[in-house]
Parts: sequence; structure tokens; C-alpha cells
Amino acid sequence: MLITRRLEFDAGHRIPNHTSQCKHLHGHRYAIEITLSGQVIATPGASEEGMVMDFSEVKTIAQNTIVDAWDHAFLVYSGDHAVKDFLGTLSGHKTVVLDAVPTAENLAAIAFSRLDRAYQDTFGNQLRLQQVRLYETPNNWADATRP
Repeated sequence: MLITRRLEFDAGHRIPNHTSQCKHLHGHRYAIEITLSGQVIATPGASEEGMVMDFSEVKTIAQNTIVDAWDHAFLVYSGDHAVKDFLGTLSGHKTVVLDAVPTAENLAAIAFSRLDRAYQDTFGNQLRLQQVRLYETPNNWADATRP
């Protein structure tokens, strides 16, 4: 069985070597969809009976692992020294320094890696993260999937 939870957040970024508009500082209303697989929990009387995982728990884990850190932050590549140094001069600015250029593809891969460690099979129902879909815009997204 597959289940998916969608969350949204706002963040800024830039693609430093891009030849188009994305080389400029700008922001997006991102959406992230987390897809988990597992068996439906059949333990009689369990709060999660009939579920793969409670959707509120899917949200809480994603919120704590990715969304709270990235929401209303500027996601900057560690090699983008000019922007990283500039943002460092802004007192209290929420800056997230990443080891990869913050493209939709890289953000999806980073989110997958972090979330894969966060979702644990606590009910013995073979719970696994299967996919993270990160929307940069409503019409553009990247999928990071389990090989």
C-alpha cells in the first residue's frame, strides 16, 4: 500500500551558474509530497489500525525534518560565496547552507536522504519511504525515489 502526504513551504534560492533568470535571487512556494509504502496495520484496537501510518505523524516527521528548517529560509549552495557571505551580514537571517546547488532535483534528493532516516517501521508493517516529490512551481517538480 502507498500513502502520500503533501506539505508546503516558502523559500528563496538561486542557481549561481544558470544562464537564465534562476541565477538571480528569487523565491518559490514549494510543495513536498512524501510517499511511504507498507502493509496496513491490522492490530485490533490499535490507534493506527487500518492505516500504513497516521497522516498526522507523516506530517509531524516531515515538518520536524525538512519543512521547519527550510520554510522562509534562503537555501544557498556552500560554493556560492558571494551570496553566502552577503546573507551572513544580515543579522538573524534564516539561511540554510547546502553542499549542493539548490535545484529541485538536489533538494528532492536531500529531503529523501533526511526523511529516509526519519521514518521508522515501528509497527512491523514494513514501512519505507518510497518517494519524495518536490514541486518548485505548480508545473515543475523533481522526484527522488528509492532505487
